[in-house]
Amino acid sequence: MNRQARSRTTVYAAGALALLAAVTGCTSGGDSGAASAALVPASGSPTSGSPATAAPSRSAGPSPTASPTGGAPAAGDAAAWAKWHLTPLPPAPPAPADKPVKLARTGPVPVFSEVKTSDKVVFVTIDDGAEKDPKFVEMLTDLKVPVSMFLTRDIVKDDYGYFKRLQALGNHIHNHTVDHAQMSKVPPEKQKSEICDAQAALTQQYGAPPLLFRPPYGDGANTPALNTAVQQCGPRAVVLWRESMQIHDMQYQAADKKLRAGDIVLAHFRGPKDLKGETMTQMFGELLARIQEQGFAVARLEDYIEAPAA
Repeated sequence: MNRQARSRTTVYAAGALALLAAVTGCTSGGDSGAASAALVPASGSPTSGSPATAAPSRSAGPSPTASPTGGAPAAGDAAAWAKWHLTPLPPAPPAPADKPVKLARTGPVPVFSEVKTSDKVVFVTIDDGAEKDPKFVEMLTDLKVPVSMFLTRDIVKDDYGYFKRLQALGNHIHNHTVDHAQMSKVPPEKQKSEICDAQAALTQQYGAPPLLFRPPYGDGANTPALNTAVQQCGPRAVVLWRESMQIHDMQYQAADKKLRAGDIVLAHFRGPKDLKGETMTQMFGELLARIQEQGFAVARLEDYIEAPAA
């Protein structure tokens, strides 16, 4: 698969990006992290439109409970990677004892799209929950690549159990609203219900309150109204991204189109209908190939976050 992926076009034109916006639903519009020349500059600092309380983007978010350590499997598991026609990633380093991101129990929440670390790692996040491919559970079980899931209640409620299987692998579940509303386009009370109602449902289903929130499209991430709603509902950070996976290749915010240590990468639970015939496992394999080509490991985002004190 790697050779095929490399032979495909690596940069999409505007028309392809427009198609992507329709396909993914999370990487376009508003304050999108994927279009973050306006939202999150290359320097990692919020723009002047950010609320005064937002943290710089090179600090990060929370962890509900201590998570299992480790990212990519050991070299002895190369056969598992070969099964999926992939070259193994480097193993992730041990989780840092001194977490780069420390979250407060109260007050304004930080907004970030990367984690300040010298470890050569990136963090993979997956949004929405539309595709529930059992082969993807098999793939993550084999490869032991950690992911953080940002789930939309009305998209996953027909099969909460699918994501419990991914959670059982040590992956954390976070909040991505009730029905994928564009937050800056709805009034404050609607913003609150979108976050609070999803928070309640996901807590009930998965046994722990989500401590991270991602607004659909990244929209409204740096607005005072959204920050207040997040505080009221329980998550302790707003998480954006630096790269997004686009079927066969990644879209980069950095002009040099390179990963950097601590970058957060966005993907989606999508299947052949939305991926031009590509399966979830094929798309994810190509995402891992892009990471492997640049020599990065995949670490668990929550291992780099210190949850608020009780």
